[in-house]
Amino acid sequence: MKVRYATFAVLLIALSPLTALRAADPPKPSAEQQAMMEAWDKAGRVGPEHARLAKQLAGNWTTKQSMWMDETSPPQVSSGRAVQTAILGGRQIRIDFKGDFDGTPFEGTGLMGYDNAAKRYVATWTDTMITGIVVGQGEYDAATQSYTLHNRMSDPMHPGQETKMREVLKVVDADHLVQEMFEMHGGKEVRTLRIEFTREH
Repeated sequence: MKVRYATFAVLLIALSPLTALRAADPPKPSAEQQAMMEAWDKAGRVGPEHARLAKQLAGNWTTKQSMWMDETSPPQVSSGRAVQTAILGGRQIRIDFKGDFDGTPFEGTGLMGYDNAAKRYVATWTDTMITGIVVGQGEYDAATQSYTLHNRMSDPMHPGQETKMREVLKVVDADHLVQEMFEMHGGKEVRTLRIEFTREH
Protein backbone atom coordinates (compact mmCIF):
# COMPACT_ATOMS: atom_id res chain seq x y z
CA MET A 1 0.00 0.00 0.00
CA LYS A 2 2.82 2.40 0.88
CA VAL A 3 4.41 1.65 -2.49
CA ARG A 4 1.17 2.55 -4.30
CA TYR A 5 0.84 5.86 -2.44
CA ALA A 6 4.47 6.68 -3.15
CA THR A 7 4.02 5.93 -6.87
CA PHE A 8 0.88 8.12 -7.00
CA ALA A 9 2.72 10.98 -5.32
CA VAL A 10 5.58 10.73 -7.81
CA LEU A 11 3.10 10.88 -10.72
CA LEU A 12 1.43 13.98 -9.31
CA ILE A 13 4.77 15.73 -8.93
CA ALA A 14 5.79 14.76 -12.47
CA LEU A 15 2.51 15.93 -14.07
CA SER A 16 2.12 19.17 -12.14
CA PRO A 17 4.35 21.24 -14.51
CA LEU A 18 2.27 20.08 -17.51
CA THR A 19 -0.93 21.02 -15.72
CA ALA A 20 0.48 24.43 -14.93
CA LEU A 21 1.49 24.95 -18.55
CA ARG A 22 -1.98 24.05 -19.78
CA ALA A 23 -3.63 26.37 -17.31
CA ALA A 24 -1.35 29.28 -18.10
CA ASP A 25 -2.51 31.95 -20.51
CA PRO A 26 -0.86 31.95 -23.95
CA PRO A 27 1.91 34.53 -24.30
CA LYS A 28 0.72 37.92 -25.48
CA PRO A 29 2.07 39.14 -28.82
CA SER A 30 4.66 41.88 -28.74
CA ALA A 31 3.74 45.38 -29.89
CA GLU A 32 5.43 44.69 -33.22
CA GLN A 33 3.56 41.41 -33.69
CA GLN A 34 0.26 43.07 -32.78
CA ALA A 35 0.86 45.87 -35.28
CA MET A 36 1.71 43.31 -37.98
CA MET A 37 -1.47 41.30 -37.31
CA GLU A 38 -3.62 44.46 -37.45
CA ALA A 39 -1.98 45.58 -40.70
CA TRP A 40 -2.60 42.21 -42.38
CA ASP A 41 -6.17 42.20 -41.10
CA LYS A 42 -6.84 45.61 -42.65
CA ALA A 43 -5.15 44.60 -45.90
CA GLY A 44 -7.42 41.60 -46.26
CA ARG A 45 -10.77 43.12 -45.36
CA VAL A 46 -13.53 43.36 -47.95
CA GLY A 47 -14.64 46.97 -48.11
CA PRO A 48 -17.00 49.27 -50.03
CA GLU A 49 -14.61 49.46 -52.98
CA HIS A 50 -14.81 45.69 -53.45
CA ALA A 51 -18.59 45.71 -53.04
CA ARG A 52 -18.91 48.42 -55.71
CA LEU A 53 -16.78 46.44 -58.16
CA ALA A 54 -18.90 43.34 -57.63
CA LYS A 55 -22.14 45.26 -58.07
CA GLN A 56 -20.98 47.07 -61.21
CA LEU A 57 -18.97 44.37 -62.96
CA ALA A 58 -20.03 40.88 -61.88
CA GLY A 59 -22.30 39.05 -64.32
CA ASN A 60 -22.49 37.71 -67.87
CA TRP A 61 -22.00 40.19 -70.70
CA THR A 62 -22.17 40.25 -74.48
CA THR A 63 -19.52 42.45 -76.04
CA LYS A 64 -18.77 44.42 -79.18
CA GLN A 65 -15.09 45.12 -79.85
CA SER A 66 -13.76 47.89 -82.10
CA MET A 67 -9.99 47.78 -82.68
CA TRP A 68 -8.00 50.46 -84.51
CA MET A 69 -4.73 49.47 -86.18
CA ASP A 70 -4.50 52.97 -87.63
CA GLU A 71 -6.44 55.95 -86.28
CA THR A 72 -7.16 57.12 -89.82
CA SER A 73 -8.77 53.81 -90.84
CA PRO A 74 -12.12 52.30 -89.81
CA PRO A 75 -11.90 49.89 -86.85
CA GLN A 76 -12.11 46.13 -87.05
CA VAL A 77 -15.38 45.16 -85.36
CA SER A 78 -16.11 41.81 -83.71
CA SER A 79 -18.24 40.30 -80.96
CA GLY A 80 -17.61 38.28 -77.84
CA ARG A 81 -18.78 37.30 -74.39
CA ALA A 82 -17.40 38.03 -70.94
CA VAL A 83 -18.13 36.25 -67.67
CA GLN A 84 -17.12 38.35 -64.69
CA THR A 85 -17.19 36.69 -61.27
CA ALA A 86 -16.53 37.91 -57.75
CA ILE A 87 -14.00 35.51 -56.15
CA LEU A 88 -11.99 35.12 -52.94
CA GLY A 89 -14.86 36.33 -50.80
CA GLY A 90 -15.44 39.37 -53.01
CA ARG A 91 -11.82 40.56 -52.98
CA GLN A 92 -11.30 40.24 -56.73
CA ILE A 93 -13.33 40.19 -59.95
CA ARG A 94 -12.20 37.47 -62.35
CA ILE A 95 -12.78 38.25 -66.03
CA ASP A 96 -13.07 35.39 -68.54
CA PHE A 97 -13.47 36.55 -72.12
CA LYS A 98 -14.06 34.72 -75.40
CA GLY A 99 -14.47 36.24 -78.83
CA ASP A 100 -12.53 36.82 -82.01
CA PHE A 101 -10.38 39.48 -83.59
CA ASP A 102 -10.27 39.67 -87.37
CA GLY A 103 -11.78 36.18 -87.58
CA THR A 104 -9.25 34.59 -85.22
CA PRO A 105 -10.56 32.98 -81.99
CA PHE A 106 -9.47 34.92 -78.95
CA GLU A 107 -9.52 34.21 -75.21
CA GLY A 108 -8.40 36.27 -72.28
CA THR A 109 -8.54 36.24 -68.52
CA GLY A 110 -7.79 38.80 -65.87
CA LEU A 111 -8.37 40.08 -62.36
CA MET A 112 -9.51 43.44 -61.06
CA GLY A 113 -9.73 44.49 -57.45
CA TYR A 114 -8.92 47.11 -54.85
CA ASP A 115 -5.65 46.97 -52.91
CA ASN A 116 -6.35 48.18 -49.38
CA ALA A 117 -2.65 48.63 -48.63
CA ALA A 118 -1.84 50.61 -51.79
CA LYS A 119 -5.24 52.35 -51.76
CA ARG A 120 -5.51 51.82 -55.51
CA TYR A 121 -7.48 49.71 -57.94
CA VAL A 122 -5.30 47.00 -59.45
CA ALA A 123 -5.69 44.72 -62.46
CA THR A 124 -3.95 42.00 -64.43
CA TRP A 125 -4.65 40.62 -67.90
CA THR A 126 -3.34 37.95 -70.25
CA ASP A 127 -4.71 36.44 -73.44
CA THR A 128 -4.02 34.29 -76.47
CA MET A 129 -2.24 37.11 -78.31
CA ILE A 130 0.52 37.50 -75.69
CA THR A 131 2.61 35.34 -73.36
CA GLY A 132 3.17 38.04 -70.77
CA ILE A 133 0.90 39.67 -68.22
CA VAL A 134 -0.46 43.20 -68.39
CA VAL A 135 -0.43 44.86 -64.97
CA GLY A 136 -2.06 48.12 -63.99
CA GLN A 137 -3.27 50.30 -61.19
CA GLY A 138 -5.38 53.41 -60.91
CA GLU A 139 -8.29 55.31 -59.44
CA TYR A 140 -12.09 55.54 -59.50
CA ASP A 141 -13.92 58.78 -60.28
CA ALA A 142 -17.35 58.70 -58.65
CA ALA A 143 -18.55 61.73 -60.60
CA THR A 144 -18.13 59.99 -63.95
CA GLN A 145 -18.39 56.41 -62.63
CA SER A 146 -15.11 55.63 -64.38
CA TYR A 147 -12.04 53.59 -63.48
CA THR A 148 -8.79 54.85 -65.00
CA LEU A 149 -5.88 52.40 -64.94
CA HIS A 150 -2.30 52.93 -66.07
CA ASN A 151 -1.08 49.65 -67.51
CA ARG A 152 2.24 48.31 -68.67
CA MET A 153 3.33 45.22 -70.58
CA SER A 154 6.30 43.87 -72.52
CA ASP A 155 6.67 45.59 -75.90
CA PRO A 156 6.67 42.98 -78.72
CA MET A 157 8.24 45.51 -81.11
CA HIS A 158 11.09 46.34 -78.72
CA PRO A 159 12.24 43.26 -76.74
CA GLY A 160 13.35 44.10 -73.24
CA GLN A 161 11.26 47.26 -73.11
CA GLU A 162 7.78 47.97 -71.82
CA THR A 163 4.89 49.76 -73.43
CA LYS A 164 2.45 51.84 -71.42
CA MET A 165 -1.30 52.09 -71.89
CA ARG A 166 -4.14 54.02 -70.33
CA GLU A 167 -7.39 52.14 -69.76
CA VAL A 168 -10.73 53.74 -68.96
CA LEU A 169 -13.66 51.59 -67.84
CA LYS A 170 -16.89 53.58 -67.64
CA VAL A 171 -20.04 52.31 -65.96
CA VAL A 172 -22.75 53.73 -68.22
CA ASP A 173 -25.57 52.21 -66.18
CA ALA A 174 -26.41 48.93 -64.43
CA ASP A 175 -26.50 47.05 -67.74
CA HIS A 176 -23.84 48.76 -69.86
CA LEU A 177 -20.07 49.27 -69.62
CA VAL A 178 -17.60 50.83 -72.02
CA GLN A 179 -13.90 50.01 -71.87
CA GLU A 180 -11.33 51.95 -73.91
CA MET A 181 -7.58 51.51 -74.33
CA PHE A 182 -5.16 54.27 -75.33
CA GLU A 183 -1.53 53.96 -76.38
CA MET A 184 1.23 56.40 -77.28
CA HIS A 185 2.11 56.48 -80.99
CA GLY A 186 4.50 59.06 -82.38
CA GLY A 187 4.33 61.06 -79.17
CA LYS A 188 0.54 61.21 -79.34
CA GLU A 189 -2.04 59.25 -77.32
CA VAL A 190 -4.44 57.39 -79.60
CA ARG A 191 -7.36 55.07 -78.94
CA THR A 192 -6.65 51.50 -80.01
CA LEU A 193 -9.56 49.53 -78.55
CA ARG A 194 -13.17 50.05 -77.46
CA ILE A 195 -15.33 47.32 -75.92
CA GLU A 196 -19.03 47.83 -75.31
CA PHE A 197 -20.55 45.51 -72.70
CA THR A 198 -24.26 44.71 -72.43
CA ARG A 199 -25.46 42.66 -69.47
CA GLU A 200 -27.28 39.42 -70.22
CA HIS A 201 -30.62 38.87 -68.49
